[in-house]
Amino acid sequence: MASGSTPAVEVEVGQHTVRVTNPDRVYFPARGETKLDLVDYYRSVGDGIVNSLRERPCMMHRYPTGVAGEKVHQKRLPAGAPPWMETVRVFFPRFKRTADELCVTELAHVIWAVQMSTVEFHPWNSRRADTEKPDEWRIDLDPMPDCPFDRVQRVAHVAQEVLDELGAVGWPKTSGGHGLHIYVRIAPEHGFSDVRRAALAFAREVERRAPDDATTTWWRRDRDPRLVFVDYNQNARDHTIAAAYSVRGNPEGTVSTPIRWDEIADVDPRDFTLATVPKRFAELGDLHAGLDDAVFDLTPLLEWAERDEREGHEVPPEPEDP
Repeated sequence: MASGSTPAVEVEVGQHTVRVTNPDRVYFPARGETKLDLVDYYRSVGDGIVNSLRERPCMMHRYPTGVAGEKVHQKRLPAGAPPWMETVRVFFPRFKRTADELCVTELAHVIWAVQMSTVEFHPWNSRRADTEKPDEWRIDLDPMPDCPFDRVQRVAHVAQEVLDELGAVGWPKTSGGHGLHIYVRIAPEHGFSDVRRAALAFAREVERRAPDDATTTWWRRDRDPRLVFVDYNQNARDHTIAAAYSVRGNPEGTVSTPIRWDEIADVDPRDFTLATVPKRFAELGDLHAGLDDAVFDLTPLLEWAERDEREGHEVPPEPEDP
């Protein structure tokens, strides 16, 4: 693929035109994919990425010179946005200030963000109708440094077992790194603290059933480096993880990819990249398309949380705003 600066190109996305500058700038050095290749990737999974981001405050991880260069965590929509871009105002109590974050409702919003060098999209687990009431419970199976991936796979199956017993529908995906994520749609009836308490109660049940594989230990320094941390903190306020179909900022351009439960035993997250996922998406469509139709009531998990607290299990302090 070409290197160096080339003339801008105009891309038609729905009813909007996005001008893409430096289209041949190499963003992913492993195979040489460019900024325009990244635009084409997100267009190819358009329904999926919009479904994952729709109406959510979204942090952008920008790489102005490609993923080998500086990474910028962008909460506020960059200056110079066209009038058709949409935002949602969120409040950060720790800093006592607000930010107008990207709020995707159509694919053109994603492509404009890519033009502004966004590679990764990290949405909140709440929507702009009420940013203080999450509608998505996120289970993050985060392997510690010496944890093999087959251990992550075993913990995922335990998580599925617990979800099934609760009557909850879980929607798995690769993280784009070394872990797995599972999403559960919930009614936006609870604040972040209660959703996190529920997630912690679930994580402790997974740990009870798989003590040799999973941990909920709060301090990273105290965790066994061979285990999977069932990270309930991803449900804390303003804590985000990569969206389904988001490319990750590494040389290979891996993708956080929705998978079926029956794929977990054999899945290799490294197989999902911006070069391979478009074909998979064309064949399977959006595997998370039904997420909004399977809403789970958190009441049983909040009852588990109350039981754990009565038995002396403390709720660790809320993590600080990132």
